[in-house]
Amino acid sequence: MDLSAISPITLIVSLMAASTPILLAALGELVVEKSGVLNLGVEGMMIIGAVCGFIAAVTTGSPWLGFIFGALCGAALSMIFAILTQYLMANQVASGLGLTMFGLGFAALLGHKYSGIKPPKFESLDLPVLTDLPVIGPLLFSHDPMVYISVAMVFAVWYFLNRTRAGLVLRAVGENHDAAHALGYKVIRIRLAAIAFGGAMAGMGGAYLSLVRVPQWTEGMTAGAGWIALALVVFASWKPGRALIGAYLFGGVTVLQLNLQAAGLSISPAYLSMTPYLVTIIVLVVMSADKARASLNAPASLGKLFHATT
Repeated sequence: MDLSAISPITLIVSLMAASTPILLAALGELVVEKSGVLNLGVEGMMIIGAVCGFIAAVTTGSPWLGFIFGALCGAALSMIFAILTQYLMANQVASGLGLTMFGLGFAALLGHKYSGIKPPKFESLDLPVLTDLPVIGPLLFSHDPMVYISVAMVFAVWYFLNRTRAGLVLRAVGENHDAAHALGYKVIRIRLAAIAFGGAMAGMGGAYLSLVRVPQWTEGMTAGAGWIALALVVFASWKPGRALIGAYLFGGVTVLQLNLQAAGLSISPAYLSMTPYLVTIIVLVVMSADKARASLNAPASLGKLFHATT
C-alpha cells in the first residue's frame, strides 16, 4: 500500500464536494424536524431531485436550471407527504418510508432513457490569483459554487432559527403545537412551508449528485445518502453548525475509503465501501446510549400529529 499517493489537500477538497449533498439534505430535514415533523422520505426526495435535475440540465444545457428544477421537484414530492400527514393525519414514519419507496421507483421510471448521458459541466470557481495560492487556493477557492452555497445555507438556517421572528415561531410550533395554535399561529401552514423547504433542499442535494458528484444518472445513485442525512440531524443535535461538522466527517470517511482503495489497501473493497454506513450506525448507537443526551435540543412535538380540534 502506497499512502504517499494520498494528498491531504486533495483529500480535503474531495470531502467537501462529497459532503455537499448530505449537508444540503440534512439542513432541510433539520428545519422540518424543528417544526415538529419527522419526514423519513429524504432518500426519495433526493433521488427525485437527482433525476429531475439531470433531465432539466441535459434538456436545457444549464446546470443551474437543473439545480432549480431538482429543488422544485423535491419540494413537489414532499407535498405528498405534507398532505398525508398534515391534512389526512397519516402516520409520519409510515408516510416517510412510503415516500422513499415511491421516489426510488418513480426516479427509475423517469431516468431509464438518460443512462450513459453526460450532463453539461458545472464549472468550479476560477478566481484570479486566489485560486493559484499554495495550499489556501485549492482549499478555499477551487470549489464549485454549490459548495459555497451549502456552507452559506448553514449560516442562513442558523440565523433564521435563532435570530428571526419566523424562526422563533417555527421552533415554538415544534416544541408545543397546541400552545402555538392557541396563540393564533397557523401550525399546519408553518409545517407545510418547512416540509417544502426540506424537500427543496433534499432535491437540490440530489441534483448535486447527478450533475457534479458522479456526474451521470444511475438508478439508485443516492445509495443511502438520504438516510445518512437523517442520521446527521440527530448527530448534530438539531444544530446547523454541528450538521456541517458531521457532514464533513461522513464525507471524509467516504472519500478516505476511496483513496485507500486506490492506494492498494489489502482489504476487500466491499468492507471499505460499507465504512460510511458503519460509522453512521456507530454514531447513532453512541448518541442513543444516553437518552438524555439524545433528546437534548430535540423538538418536543417531533413526530406527533396535530389537529386543531384536539
